[in-house]
Amino acid sequence: MYKDPMFKNKELNNKVIVVTGGGSGLGKAMTRYFLTLGAGVVITSRNLEKLQKTKEELQQETGGEILPVACDVRNYEKVEHVLAETLKHFGQVDGLVNNAAGNFISPTERLSSNAFDTIIDIVLKGSKNCTLAFGKHWIKEKQQTSTVLNIVTTYAWTGSGYVVPSATAKAGVLAMTRSLAVEWAKYGIRMNAIAPGPFPTKGAWDRLLPGDLKEKFDISKKVPLKRVGEHQELANLAAYLMSDYSAYINGEVITIDGGEWLQGAGEFNMLEKIPQQLWDQLETMIRAKKR
Repeated sequence: MYKDPMFKNKELNNKVIVVTGGGSGLGKAMTRYFLTLGAGVVITSRNLEKLQKTKEELQQETGGEILPVACDVRNYEKVEHVLAETLKHFGQVDGLVNNAAGNFISPTERLSSNAFDTIIDIVLKGSKNCTLAFGKHWIKEKQQTSTVLNIVTTYAWTGSGYVVPSATAKAGVLAMTRSLAVEWAKYGIRMNAIAPGPFPTKGAWDRLLPGDLKEKFDISKKVPLKRVGEHQELANLAAYLMSDYSAYINGEVITIDGGEWLQGAGEFNMLEKIPQQLWDQLETMIRAKKR
């Protein structure tokens, strides 16, 4: 049952939503469902080829209208270009999903300053750039209703060892969500966030836990429900928060993790058990995957 779509009747009809990091993983799952529910969707990432493949696949699957636009969210001018292309193609924009992210698992002392900055820039600066560009547009145009949905994580409020850049950046995004929910409500802009627990995606989780580490550190064992999340479950929640049915929800972060963070705060704290020699092997494997 939890793998089934929640809405059935074009509940996002006539809405236009921009999804950063929409070409793969959870971004792709949300995009697919938004299209099914009648929304026009703009997907962005740095990889235009991947976006084009996603467009062809999802357009054929859903019959929806999807526009791929290459964008590095770390660059404010490129974010403004996405906004301009969205307005040029669809004539409007109603929602933004800040989903683009990056992460490393590593002892913090092993990270270079540049590696730390990379995560901060994608997650925090990227979310800021998109929120500011789209927010300014909505305020200038006096648009009656619009919605921003930020994808954070449960360790945004608990912190977590071995993912310190991500925890730092996601905490900032969460603070921005709650702050702007108050400040921008008068402009008809709602700000909310989803904090997912483990929803494995091939690309991201292969980079985080390469090789047989996924078996050695089975995340599902930390979840009271004894399973990881299905992508449709997160897509259902995202669609609800982007829809008019959630019009009175503002400034909220909704956790969807099967009770994981309550059982043991800090999603990656168990990595304390990794010996130094294995960290060396892990670092080599992660670097090899980046090529």
